[in-house]
Amino acid sequence: MSQAGTATHDDTSRHARPPGRAVTAVRGVLVGAFSRFWLAIVLIAAWEVATRIIQESYFPPPSEIVVAMYELWFSGPASQLFLTQDALDDFGHSLYNLFGGWVLACLVGVAIGIALGLSRKLADYIEPMIHFGRAIPPPTLISFYIAAFQLGTPMQVATIVSGVIWPVLLNTIDGVRTVEQLHLDSAEVFGVRGVRRLLWIVIPAAAPKIVAGLRISLGLALILMILSELIGSTVGIGSLLIGAQRSFELPQMWAGIVILGVLGYLLNAVFVAVEKRALRWHLSSRGAT
Repeated sequence: MSQAGTATHDDTSRHARPPGRAVTAVRGVLVGAFSRFWLAIVLIAAWEVATRIIQESYFPPPSEIVVAMYELWFSGPASQLFLTQDALDDFGHSLYNLFGGWVLACLVGVAIGIALGLSRKLADYIEPMIHFGRAIPPPTLISFYIAAFQLGTPMQVATIVSGVIWPVLLNTIDGVRTVEQLHLDSAEVFGVRGVRRLLWIVIPAAAPKIVAGLRISLGLALILMILSELIGSTVGIGSLLIGAQRSFELPQMWAGIVILGVLGYLLNAVFVAVEKRALRWHLSSRGAT
């Protein structure tokens, strides 16, 4: 009888443990999130109180901005993940331009950067033009892009590429030039030449600086995406911003600004996660030193 009672007690305690662990895990996640975002929470609360006191129409409280965001983009059907048709149009168009321009600039910038980093003679001819080109602000070229490509996606992608390519290009050149000569000499001794030397020695050694250029360029691509959509575009987050501003729909305008901040944060967080995984060997070697 006592054995049966002990077995029943053990079964009960065994089933009671998992909820305790789950509660502890959830509590840990909540505490971690609060420790990371407490300042943002305090600032949003202060913003809400200040705007309620001031009662200035140009600065709506965060609660009104959240309602505008919900009505604009997140009140759709469950079959569309609660995204409205406006959300699919605006986000789809903007993200297509963003990643299209960014990927194109990264491919071209890395390819040219590797070539110039490997050939000092070629760099002596090309680098003056590079420094001339990167000194030209991309907004000043929008009129040229409109004349060359007309209004639309090609013009917007060209605007993004013209401003995004420079950090990738310059970081790639610098990364290739800083490859240890000892590594190159060792590759030469073991007969590792040409494409194999490029893939096994040069690119891995230059990868940290190349990735740094890619990260900087991603933030610039977000800015230029909006800039290109402010002119003559009928769809996209930038078009929404300028339309809301002209019609004095200020909560919608601020909703666009806030969603850009959230989008920039998410893009950076995803990039950092991928960077840590891809360059784990580099981060671990730095930690060891």
